[in-house]
Amino acid sequence: MRQQFLSDNNAAICPEALAALVAENATGHAIGYGDDETTLKAERAIAELFETDCSVFFVFNGTSANALSIAQICKPYNAVISHAFSHVQWDEANAVGFFGSGASQLTINTPAAKLSLEAVSQRATQFEGVHHVKVNALTLTQSTELGTAYSLDELSAFGELAKRHQLKFHIDGARFANAVASLDTTPAEMSWRRGVDVLSFGGVKNGLAVGECVIFFDKALAHEFAWRRKQAGQLNSKMRFVTAPWLALLKDDVWLKNARHANAMAQRLAAGLQSIEGVSLMHPVEANGVFINLPAALQAGLRDKGWEFYTFVPPNGCRLMCSWDTSLETIDAFIADAQALPPAPAG
Repeated sequence: MRQQFLSDNNAAICPEALAALVAENATGHAIGYGDDETTLKAERAIAELFETDCSVFFVFNGTSANALSIAQICKPYNAVISHAFSHVQWDEANAVGFFGSGASQLTINTPAAKLSLEAVSQRATQFEGVHHVKVNALTLTQSTELGTAYSLDELSAFGELAKRHQLKFHIDGARFANAVASLDTTPAEMSWRRGVDVLSFGGVKNGLAVGECVIFFDKALAHEFAWRRKQAGQLNSKMRFVTAPWLALLKDDVWLKNARHANAMAQRLAAGLQSIEGVSLMHPVEANGVFINLPAALQAGLRDKGWEFYTFVPPNGCRLMCSWDTSLETIDAFIADAQALPPAPAG
């Protein structure tokens, strides 16, 4: 399959992660269920990356990372505040409710898939008494489902708001690396130093084959999470084959290099497409996704040429995702094909 723009999940495993997997396999036998030395090293490496003592758990995928994190901080009668266009609300089949034994989401539909302080504060104080859910958590997506990112100041403000309303603060960081690269900051500055309690740290969209990471910065919140992970079927019996690639991703900042490349390809793609009449950005490009208005005829023409991408916000709002391995040749070929198509009719 040629490189496409459907999803960063479609990319291959990055060479460093693949080499680590092969090397780990060559070591022979090792103890299972995450008690191996490779997994212990990966846990320490995550703590070192985030510059703090934290509790680290590896799970299979992003949905489980989000749902189990939120279930850990929400009782069945609790609710978590989320954006209406967040992954936890839109694309996870109510995993929060399932793993949270009925915990619910209170959603907010604010622009650019970013929550606002005013809307969150209103939601946090909307209900009182036992006839309503008790709001107990806040989840943000960084970067968001529309390719935007919360600034450090915005995250600090949400951290202060969460503390004021006694909410636990979770971040869905499936593309956390892309946001770190975009903001030119550090993982610590974009997480616990802003008041974040729990982070779902994504690796699959950044060069891994499997395995996301749940990080509890407030270690007290991780109490008995090991049992929750096991009960949910998320404890890999051969965990070292998840964590060896993680070690490779963390070594020499491969994770950051991959994210920077994906972001740069998105910027190049956006710049090239905006030169075409009738094409306009829907949102700023602040990570590795380009959300752009493409006239229907242009969409059809590109698909006729073999290109694949989602019409994310019909009829013309398209999502073009770049990956750690998206090449300059792929970007330039897509732009050239788009520029060669007849201009969209006026009106």
